[in-house]
Amino acid sequence: MAQSAETPLTPRDISWLHFNHRVLQEAADPCNPLYDRLRFLAIYSSNLDEFYRVRVAALRSFRKVAKADRKDWHIALRPRRVLREIKQMVKAQQAEFGAIFRTGILPGLAEQGIYLRKPAEFTPQQVEWAFAFYFRDLAPHIKVLNIGPAEGTPFLENQALYLAFHAGGEAVLSLVKIPVSHFPRFIALPASAEGAHEWAFLDDMVRHGLGQQFGLPGSAFYALKLSRDADLYLEDEYGEDIVEKIRRSLGKREVGAPTRLLYDDRMPKPMRQQLKACFGLSKYDMVPGAPYHNFHDFADFPLPDGMAGLQRETLPPLPHPKLQHAASLIDEVLEADQFLHFPYHDYRAVPALIREAARRPEVAYIKITLYRAADRSAVISALQQALSNGKRVVAFIEAKARFDEAANLHWGEQLEEQGAEVRYNIPGLKVHTKLLLIGLKSPEGLRHLAYLGTGNFNEKTARFYTDFALMTADARLADEVALLFAFLEGRREQLPFRHLMAAPSNLRASLFRLIEQEVAQARAGGEAWIFLKMNNLEDAAIIRKLYEACEAGVKVRMIVRGICRAVAGPEGAGENMQIISVVDRYLEHARAYIFANGGRPKTFLASADWMTRNLDHRVEVAFPLYDEEIAAEVRKVMELQWADPLKARCIEGLEPDNRYMRRTLGEPTSQEAIYQRMKAALAITPVL
Repeated sequence: MAQSAETPLTPRDISWLHFNHRVLQEAADPCNPLYDRLRFLAIYSSNLDEFYRVRVAALRSFRKVAKADRKDWHIALRPRRVLREIKQMVKAQQAEFGAIFRTGILPGLAEQGIYLRKPAEFTPQQVEWAFAFYFRDLAPHIKVLNIGPAEGTPFLENQALYLAFHAGGEAVLSLVKIPVSHFPRFIALPASAEGAHEWAFLDDMVRHGLGQQFGLPGSAFYALKLSRDADLYLEDEYGEDIVEKIRRSLGKREVGAPTRLLYDDRMPKPMRQQLKACFGLSKYDMVPGAPYHNFHDFADFPLPDGMAGLQRETLPPLPHPKLQHAASLIDEVLEADQFLHFPYHDYRAVPALIREAARRPEVAYIKITLYRAADRSAVISALQQALSNGKRVVAFIEAKARFDEAANLHWGEQLEEQGAEVRYNIPGLKVHTKLLLIGLKSPEGLRHLAYLGTGNFNEKTARFYTDFALMTADARLADEVALLFAFLEGRREQLPFRHLMAAPSNLRASLFRLIEQEVAQARAGGEAWIFLKMNNLEDAAIIRKLYEACEAGVKVRMIVRGICRAVAGPEGAGENMQIISVVDRYLEHARAYIFANGGRPKTFLASADWMTRNLDHRVEVAFPLYDEEIAAEVRKVMELQWADPLKARCIEGLEPDNRYMRRTLGEPTSQEAIYQRMKAALAITPVL
């Protein structure tokens, strides 16, 4: 197709909703065990909450910008149109969500003797028990908030669950907060029959008690939840201490402007109008839903003893074939590059490397970038051990990592107290790259050992995010990692990289050059293809480069989990572009870029998605794999995913329908196949 400024691109937020629908498909899939399906409903719900808190909040703010100003800024986005489409898509998805829960999940649980009872289904014994529970335990935590002509506007907590009802006529609307901070979301009921496992929503226990208290039927209470703008608005990242600015802004997050009111779709229109007027909401902010909200709580729905078969068997992490028996991880890395693939490999190798560096006398320093660390971080603990042993530790902790700002400031303080050199901010940039550098003294001078990864130094997310990492002492890479740390420490302004591709310095230009090389190969009749794996593909300029490559005859295959603005197929780049998305038990988080290079493939791993923010406004690193065995392993993993018999969806057209590429029941998914392959390789690895 001929390329122009009008090249089709799917709107970013619409594409994201298509991704979240793929999560919903997993909840609907009867091939998944019941409790896994429940968890996918929880993930969908949690994803959507964050979407409203961040993206919809931004669109609402942008809606207030004058059209003339948008034109001056060369921004074509039409926020009202996007908000209208978001509302339509979310409404349809919420209806599908409810149908999956009512007609798929609940009947399936009942077949196993597991019941989520509504008050109308309570036995007389359960009714008596529920009233006693309400008046004895719940009532002290119940406070009625009123909205009316003489009442003022109560403050609704962000994401909290409320019930709305009319207790004394329609002029005054009453609200009650569900006390989820004091009680579990699911309350165990006395069993009505032997072998039955019965729970009720905490919401229904409150409904039931309030009905008795106010003389109203249970149907008179309507669930609602208000989402607030979660962005931190830092007017100036220069000047005074960024840490103090973030601390002050964090306190405002929970009181941000309302961005969505999710309400029970049975709620009467007059009640909706009262809420809409009270909280200053537009029609785009009013989102109908089910009688129960915060479905992310189903991630912890109780599993009765002896019913482990209702969820997929856990795949225990595998020891690394080269590192598991190594007397020294550092010596092993000095000998040869080591590739790690999480969560299949045991993440404990990473803090173990730092702990060994803390003990080794020849280690001069340890430097690390931290974007999101675990609550109880073995990585932080290893750094603290290094400080206790007198090592120099330099940590760049990104203070602006959304929703992890407070945790990151906490870890920074902990390390600073023990003597670490901690830096929090580069004005105008987020440090998103995942790097570790160990400086080793030797008779020949200082030698570097580096860890370069696609995912965070976080052993919690490493259990369910797929990521790649490389441990290397190759001076071509490790010495350039040292240059990058010099930049982060403010000791260098220029980054003359020959091997790393780093944002914001040379990543975009390097990717353009690699794509252009494939175009030249195609036009010369050579082997020309591009194979990419990433979370999000959003940047318009690089997508147009890919379109140009397809038009020149380059075959482009992409595995994109989330946002994908590129349009494959007849409506976009044509048959030379194919895009799939894999959604399965693990969240696909790794990034890899492979270029045919005339039959000698170049393989890169990276921390960066192809989004404008990653290419221009973050510190990111893409690094080449010089070990051909490791590069071949990455390519094999990607081919397994491309051929996934169950979980690969086709992303094609402006409105992708998320259809499955194939459904070969009984075959292992690509994630299972990768695990089985790595386990088999482990079994034949000789112990030296």
